[in-house]
Amino acid sequence: MHIKTKQPRKQRRLLYQASSHIRHKLMSSHLSDELRKQYGFRSLPIRTGDVIMVMRGDHKGHTGKVIRVNNKKYRIYIEGLVRKKADGSEVFIPVHPSKVQIIKLNLDDKWRKKIIERKMATKTSST
Repeated sequence: MHIKTKQPRKQRRLLYQASSHIRHKLMSSHLSDELRKQYGFRSLPIRTGDVIMVMRGDHKGHTGKVIRVNNKKYRIYIEGLVRKKADGSEVFIPVHPSKVQIIKLNLDDKWRKKIIERKMATKTSST
């Protein structure tokens, strides 16, 4: 998604009106230092099953598995990161993907493996 404007209102509008394949790319997060050295690239879209660590905010340092990814609201939900409601029930706290770091990748999906191989190949060919 190439944005040619600096105006905040147009930036927000493009975010809210983005199509699903662009939203998926925007739901990316940085890889940990170990994963970055292993794979040779900086970030990857978050998927259910990834293990992540919260890097910013009130829940900084919390580590857990991604339970749900909400592309519509640009939020992810992490195992163990819950809040008690007034009636006693627990709800997951939404976190923006830019505030987390991927510690362990979920490689169960063959499509994701292909994406990682493709990104690794482009990095090695460009250097």
